[in-house]
Amino acid sequence: MRSTRRWLPREGFNADVVSRVIKGTVLSPSLTLPLLLLARYTDKGQDYSSRRPLALRILKILVSLGLCRWLNGWVTRRALNNWVSDTYNWNAEVAVVTGGSDGIGQKIALLLAARGVKVAILDIQAPKYDTPANVQFYPCNICSQEEIASAAQSIRDEMGEPTILVNNAGVLKGKTVLGTTDADIRQTFEVNTLSHYWLAREFLPYMVSRNHGMVVTIASLAAYVTSSNMVDYASSKAAALTFHEGLATELKTRYNAPKVRTVVVTQGFARTSLVNVISPENTWFNPLLEADSVAEAVVQQILSGSSGHIIMPGSSGSLASNIRSFPHWLQNRVRDRVGFLTSPPGGN
Repeated sequence: MRSTRRWLPREGFNADVVSRVIKGTVLSPSLTLPLLLLARYTDKGQDYSSRRPLALRILKILVSLGLCRWLNGWVTRRALNNWVSDTYNWNAEVAVVTGGSDGIGQKIALLLAARGVKVAILDIQAPKYDTPANVQFYPCNICSQEEIASAAQSIRDEMGEPTILVNNAGVLKGKTVLGTTDADIRQTFEVNTLSHYWLAREFLPYMVSRNHGMVVTIASLAAYVTSSNMVDYASSKAAALTFHEGLATELKTRYNAPKVRTVVVTQGFARTSLVNVISPENTWFNPLLEADSVAEAVVQQILSGSSGHIIMPGSSGSLASNIRSFPHWLQNRVRDRVGFLTSPPGGN
C-alpha cells in the first residue's frame, strides 16, 4: 500500500494538521536533541547558550518532552503487542469485512484487496461497486448466528480460513430513548455489539490455534461521549470498545495466543449514509471525516501487523477519550453541546 501521507488531509486545514507539525518539529527528538548537543558541546553553541540561557532551558524542556513522548510510544506499541512480533503473508491472508458493500467498509475491502489480501464481504446488501477477483460477497445478516455460521462455512470452502476480522458494520437510528422502538434498539445492539461476539466465536478459534491473526473493532468517539438522540448508539459502541479491551486480555491470559492482534478504531462521524439521521458538526477542531481517511488509517494499521488504537480526529478524539476525568459539570456541558449537534436535520 502506498503511503497516503499528505500535507493537508482531505478534511482540509484543521487542528490535527497543527498537532502533526508540532509533533514533527519542536517535540521531535531527532530535531531538538542534535540542537541541544550542539549547544552543549560546540564553541559557538556554548557561546550562544551563555547569552541565551532561557532559550537553552526551553530547548532542554522540549528535548525531555520529546524523549518521554517517544519512549512512551515505544513502550505502548510493544505492550499492545505483548512484546512479541509476528509476520504476515498478505497474499495468503483472508479478511472478513462486515458492512463492506458501502461506506467505510467498501474502502477497507478495496484497499486490502489492492494489497493482495483475499476479502470476504458480509452484508445484507450487494456491493455498490465492481469487486476485484479477490473480493467475494456473501449475503449475511450478522444479527443471525445461523447466517453467520453458514456464510463462514462458505468462506472456508471457497477462500480458506479467515485470519483477519474487521467488525465494521454499524447502524445509527438518531432517536431519543423514548422516541425509538424496541426493534430499533435491538438492531442497534445486535449490529454494533453482539455481532462482534458471534463473529469472533466463529473465526477466532482458528486464529488462536495458529497464534496468528487480527480482530479489528470499529467503535466510535461516541463510546466516550454520548448525547441525546444517540444513547443506544453510544452505549453499543461503548460495549464494542470494552469487547476489544477484554478480548485483547483474554488472548494473552486465557488462550495463550499473544500474537493474535487486536485493533480498535474510535473515530468521529464520517461522510457516510450513517450520519444522514443527525446533523454532525464540521469544524476546525472537530472536522467531519472522509470515509477514505478512516479506511486508509484502518488498513495502514492492519498492514503494520500490529495491535493499536486509532483515534480520529486526533484533536477532539484525544479530548473525548479523557472526558471521564473531567469534573462532572464540564462533562455534562460537553454532552449537552454534542446533543445540540446530533439532533435530526430540521429539528428534534
